[in-house]
Amino acid sequence: MTPEVHFAASYADARARFLAASLDAGARVRRRIHPERGPDGETLAVDVARLCPANSRRVVVIVSATHGAEGFCGSGVQTGLLAERDAPRPHAPDTALVLIHAINPFGFAWLSRTTHENVDLNRNFVDHRAGAWPANPGYDELAGAIVLAEWSDAAKAEADRRLDAYGEAHSQFALQGAISISQWSHPDGAFYGGRAATWSLRALEAICCDELASARHAVLLDFHTGLGPRGYGKPISCHAPDSAADRRAREILGSEVTNPAAGNSTSAAVMGTLDDGIAFAAPWAEWTSLALEFGVVPVKDTLDAIRADAWLASDRKSTSHTARAIRQRMRETFYGDDAEWKARVWALGSDFAARAFTALERL
Repeated sequence: MTPEVHFAASYADARARFLAASLDAGARVRRRIHPERGPDGETLAVDVARLCPANSRRVVVIVSATHGAEGFCGSGVQTGLLAERDAPRPHAPDTALVLIHAINPFGFAWLSRTTHENVDLNRNFVDHRAGAWPANPGYDELAGAIVLAEWSDAAKAEADRRLDAYGEAHSQFALQGAISISQWSHPDGAFYGGRAATWSLRALEAICCDELASARHAVLLDFHTGLGPRGYGKPISCHAPDSAADRRAREILGSEVTNPAAGNSTSAAVMGTLDDGIAFAAPWAEWTSLALEFGVVPVKDTLDAIRADAWLASDRKSTSHTARAIRQRMRETFYGDDAEWKARVWALGSDFAARAFTALERL
């Protein structure tokens, strides 16, 4: 069996493969059912598979579909880790593997990056109780050009001119940051962090209580697609530069680890990410968190697809020709649906998992 077979054609297919592999591996599975349904009426759920004892003090946590449509990548690796005989597994008796499959199942099923609340889950993990959210002046300036009022060639051409002018004035990376760093002022916009906890955020908090109560040392691997060269996996440290956790991240995955806050990453330094949420939900554990980015298409094409996805948010379940075309574009933007891409993702993803186990089992 080649590992590429673990990468699915749809959310429903991915879920079926993951659950079957969990059963065959003897994993304990718990699920949290989502309130919405998929495009074919299918049940949506976050499924959590666990290998090794519930009271393990060392845990590797692997998450897929934080940005729903990106879920094909992480789901394929998760299923492969359960199904492949030579896949890395915990060996020490006090080390466990917890696989959180499709933390944003709505986005995965509907081929959107956002949750059913139109929130970018990887911007939602902030303290909403304070009633004050960070400002993003760059996004405010460009909001009307990022998400169009109407979807037409003429409107997009004019919007692109505005974005290009901003990039020329401030740099292309500054443009990427203004668009993607996070924003809480435009609920109908892209990269919106939301002003309340999403269903997925609450699900993650409950999963932490169920699965990580005994954890004292934990490594988070959060799989993403959309940045970097095609098929290449870039590990990104989610910690303050040169902090103890940042140093642990580099000890696990080496010099290839980048850090947006240090200015050496393809990703902007975003706020409210899943690693913040899991550390807040399970503060009793010492966390080393890494986002793993796998490239598919050039970053400009990625941002254009996200803009189209945001435009569709007002009618997410539309069956119009335009809506279907946008969903198909999202799939092609965030999923390298060919054997070579899948093989590279599996090779790198399983290697990252193996190195996480090795690092934890030294403790």
